[in-house]
Amino acid sequence: MIMLTLALVASSLVSAPGDDVRQPNVILIMADDLGLAELGCTGGTRIRTPNIDALREEGMLFTNAYSGSTVCAPSRCTLLTGLHTGHSQVRDNGETPNFTGRPDDPATETIGGWKIPPEPNGFWGGQMSLEPGTETIATALKRAGYATCGVGKWGLGGPDSVGHPNHQGFDHWFGYLCQRNAHNYYPTYLMRNNDRVTLDGNDRGLVGKQYATDLMVDEACGFVRTHAADPFFLYYATPVPHLALQVPDDSLEEYSGLWEDPPYEGGKGYLPHPEPRAAYAAMVTRFDRDIGRLAKLVDELGLKDDTIIIITSDNGSTFDLGGYDPEFFQGTGGLRGAKTWLHEGGIRVPLIVTWPDHIAPDSSSALAVANWDIFPTVLGLTGANTSSDQLDGIDLAPALLETSTPEERDHLYWEFHSRGGMQAVRMGRWKGLRTDAHADEAAPIELFDLQSDPAETTDVAAQHPEVVARIAELMKTSRTVSPVKSWNFGPDARGEAAPDLEGEPETIRTWTGRGDGRSFADPDNWTGTEPISVAGLRDAYVIKDGAAVVGGRSGCASLTFAGGRLVLRAGRVTGDNRGFRDGVLEVSGGSIDRQFLAGSRVRLGGDGVLRLHGPVDPLNRTTVDFTSSSARLEFTNETPEAVRKEHLRKITIGGEPAVPGENIRIELLGDTGSVVLIEKGGDA
Repeated sequence: MIMLTLALVASSLVSAPGDDVRQPNVILIMADDLGLAELGCTGGTRIRTPNIDALREEGMLFTNAYSGSTVCAPSRCTLLTGLHTGHSQVRDNGETPNFTGRPDDPATETIGGWKIPPEPNGFWGGQMSLEPGTETIATALKRAGYATCGVGKWGLGGPDSVGHPNHQGFDHWFGYLCQRNAHNYYPTYLMRNNDRVTLDGNDRGLVGKQYATDLMVDEACGFVRTHAADPFFLYYATPVPHLALQVPDDSLEEYSGLWEDPPYEGGKGYLPHPEPRAAYAAMVTRFDRDIGRLAKLVDELGLKDDTIIIITSDNGSTFDLGGYDPEFFQGTGGLRGAKTWLHEGGIRVPLIVTWPDHIAPDSSSALAVANWDIFPTVLGLTGANTSSDQLDGIDLAPALLETSTPEERDHLYWEFHSRGGMQAVRMGRWKGLRTDAHADEAAPIELFDLQSDPAETTDVAAQHPEVVARIAELMKTSRTVSPVKSWNFGPDARGEAAPDLEGEPETIRTWTGRGDGRSFADPDNWTGTEPISVAGLRDAYVIKDGAAVVGGRSGCASLTFAGGRLVLRAGRVTGDNRGFRDGVLEVSGGSIDRQFLAGSRVRLGGDGVLRLHGPVDPLNRTTVDFTSSSARLEFTNETPEAVRKEHLRKITIGGEPAVPGENIRIELLGDTGSVVLIEKGGDA
């Protein structure tokens, strides 16, 4: 980590407690999936953003700015904590179960993380929580006397969790806690602090009566008015322009009929829309209008000269998904990749900072910066202190205020654990990228010269072995081991030694079925007396009763482990719409039905059957090792061709690579599925 060294800004710019000079307010605006080139001031030509463009003219644009990650939750974690994904608590998206009622109600049941909670009392569960005591921008500014408010989309802890914004430095919260709830702009409810605010007239359809971001900007403006006399910190994490494509008619009309606009009928996720291009552009322009409302209010209250406004995005623009047209909007500005990739198009973002009379208008900086720099920069601009003695970010205040040169650093580092695992390093003009890092921790590093090849078209690793060697070393030393085993690289870090069940009897719970006979979370169905929370299973759970049907008709809820394991020797575990995450799965008999497996390791032996129903990446960051010729791996929505292309490298036979025609065969299952079997003579 880089030791945090705050720049000493002139006393006329910041104030310490007791000084007469007011500390500056901070408004930190994070868009969601907003591409580098989708604003007028960053080169966009399709979408009108006059208010953001005006703020850019009043302040500084960073032309080499990066997000903290290439998807939502980890990027938000790096922004708020100042730690990059090699050190941060959250390094990928991760789902927790949803609830049929308030999470703290004993009558509440957990349901699948992607299943819509029942009305009128259900709750979305959220994502992995920040830990108690985490130092965030909000906790630091709160200690410095700031009123703190978060509005928009959180994604770092659900209701009644330790990661809730109210436990992470925010006096007030309004919006979505769960990222999945934010996939609809007409939700049935939002959260105000820990209370469910029902939105009458909304049913999560394409249209409704209460548009979520309209309510959010109202809340944000109300907070600013209430705290006009005090220094305040407003974190406005809009869900725009993340899909689904939804926008009120008055905004849609601004773009309706402007272009040829074939309807999006669905089929690639999210809701369909009759005018997808117009809808996307209108969403961004309405977001710009909301920023204009905030900026105008700050000015009307006489706070403009006392307010720092920061605008950025959590990652690059999305890919061909849910009606978004990447070729039409060119949101990456021609850079390679998009959201979910560590290529430049997935992590390059806009970054604008304004502070009248302090930051020169219409100024620019070519420094390579990332969103984990924002935390120390806010400290540098406000004079606040942090309880953390180390941050990965550097203070950019000297560049913003043109007082000196910011602290030098050797590199920027990212890691991401979906899509097979990736690592990236930016080191001066050089960008190193490793993909398929979970399958092979020594996977080759591609090297790009961003100075001459910003679109990463040509791998020059062979010409610069010394640079590749340095980047390889940085990929090892820039990270610490994550307690989430699937967020690590290499078998030792992931704890892939074969589990010794007999050696840890105190952690083994065996199915008895003496409770309701079907619920995984009913402790009476297992030996032992401790309660069971499927949000983070740690023990070994053994099922060897041939009559057991775990899950019953409704299917077993999504299973999220924290290094634990499920051992199925007989019986059935049902739930074709549910997942299995971050654990070891041993199937030597019986059958288990899941939609997907993520970040897990499977040993498939005996006459065990693993049946996967997901149409998209059912083996996400997961390996399957066959140990018996009688075992079966079935994909009900993946053709043999798709299995060979997408999953073959994730399958082994007794630890050896799977080779069709030699040790495995992949056959058609029904009309659209596949079955993987050990080839005769290829027994493990």
